[in-house]
Amino acid sequence: MVKNVYIHIPFCKSKCKYCSFISYPCISLKEKYLDALKEEISRFYAGEEISTLYFGGGTPSLLKTEEFLRLLECFKFEPDCEITAELNPDGLTFEYLESLHNIGINRISLGCQTFDEKILKLIGRRHTAADVVTAVQNAQRAGFGNISLDFIYGLPEQTVESFVQDLRRALSLGIQHISLYGLKIDEGCYFYKHPPECLPDDDMQADMYKQAIEILTENGFEHYEISNFSLEGFNSRHNLNYWDNNTYYGFGAAAHGYVGGVRYFNKETLEDYIKNPLIRFEEHLVTPQEKLEEEIFLGFRRGRGINTEKINAKFDINFEKKYQNILQKYIQTGHILKTKYGYKFSDEGFMLSNFILAEFLE
Repeated sequence: MVKNVYIHIPFCKSKCKYCSFISYPCISLKEKYLDALKEEISRFYAGEEISTLYFGGGTPSLLKTEEFLRLLECFKFEPDCEITAELNPDGLTFEYLESLHNIGINRISLGCQTFDEKILKLIGRRHTAADVVTAVQNAQRAGFGNISLDFIYGLPEQTVESFVQDLRRALSLGIQHISLYGLKIDEGCYFYKHPPECLPDDDMQADMYKQAIEILTENGFEHYEISNFSLEGFNSRHNLNYWDNNTYYGFGAAAHGYVGGVRYFNKETLEDYIKNPLIRFEEHLVTPQEKLEEEIFLGFRRGRGINTEKINAKFDINFEKKYQNILQKYIQTGHILKTKYGYKFSDEGFMLSNFILAEFLE
């Protein structure tokens, strides 16, 4: 039974210079896109009571309240369902936020990235630092008690000190969740063809990450996943479902889903998706070995790490015997720590996670 839903809203007024996500400025196609979304949901959603629903983008805040409601009306919900919407801070009025809260959206994630005005302009963000503060205050007045801010570290001209200031300012706003992502310049973004000057090097990025862990944990935030921190009781339940390697529906252009042992990927272009939202771009039946590797990869992303007893029972293996050389190697270097239930990364291990996890792949 699938209990979690991701809906992709692929519209943006403009593209940030670091962004390689699938998004389009064709807002005139929004109505046709919503019709296609409803068609896809009607075909594939099996009527379960949903425990989490996440509107991602793109810029979901380009939807009107009644457009959100049209999509919400497609589903049945558990009484305590977590419903998240990613929102851009610019132009978020109290009235709009209150209307979102009134239709059942109970968690919001604001794309702050930084409070540094100069850097915001350098990276092509449309909002100001003041917009973020106003958006948080408006959301709190509107009744939201579960607010997350996204930040990027390693931005052009950013220093460790300015990043620390960003985090301290965020903490002063009384939010419940913070996500941190190191800048990655992938093919398809503006910065890939026009590399920015004054980029922090890898060592400085590492210092920023270590400072973030120290500051946020000192202020009562749990480092519950490699990039995510929250106050007690405010872990993102939707994202935890991904990291627990559970199933989920993915609806919309470029959305991914995992249902019945099959990972699927929808068509990326708006035109192709709108033309026929019922045809997947790709479907892949996950093999037992791939399931095991995903369990390890996703489990190690979590602050509590992996539970070897559960993995052994689920995959009929002896995890410690199968991976003893890798475990011993990184326990000795301090990158992997033994826990009561299994193994987890240390802070230093998180910083080398992709490199270390590659050794678990066969």
